[in-house]
Amino acid sequence: MRIVEEFRKFIARGNVLDMAVGIIIGAAFTSVVRSLVDDILMPPIGLLTGGVDFSNLYVNLSGGKYASLAEARAAGAVTLNYGLFINNVLSFLIVSTAVFFLVRTYNRFLEALGRTEKKSGEMSEQPCPHCLMKIPIGATRCGHCTSALS
Repeated sequence: MRIVEEFRKFIARGNVLDMAVGIIIGAAFTSVVRSLVDDILMPPIGLLTGGVDFSNLYVNLSGGKYASLAEARAAGAVTLNYGLFINNVLSFLIVSTAVFFLVRTYNRFLEALGRTEKKSGEMSEQPCPHCLMKIPIGATRCGHCTSALS
């Protein structure tokens, strides 16, 4: 019974729920990026490279001849799928670029609001000289004892 209670407290914590939402959004974002790479970017790149379909590029390590990767897989052949690897690298680059621009935009938004995060060495709080409770560095009045601060 105690384990169930501890588990309930763990799940109810905000950061666990935030993480779950992040994973779900990440999975949805991944499918969109996969479609962008496979359906939008790779066909023109394949056209520029002479009609090569990257997802069908492979090296057969089993020694047989197969017309496509799907045919080789169906036959149980051992293959080195470098075309799929190229597609996955492109997907990674697109996702990392999108995340970079998202974080960059978020940080600029925070800077515009004057809420930049403190560097690790900087203090963000100080003790109130009257009640010794922690208050923000820039506070002019203590939120705990309401004393005016100099």
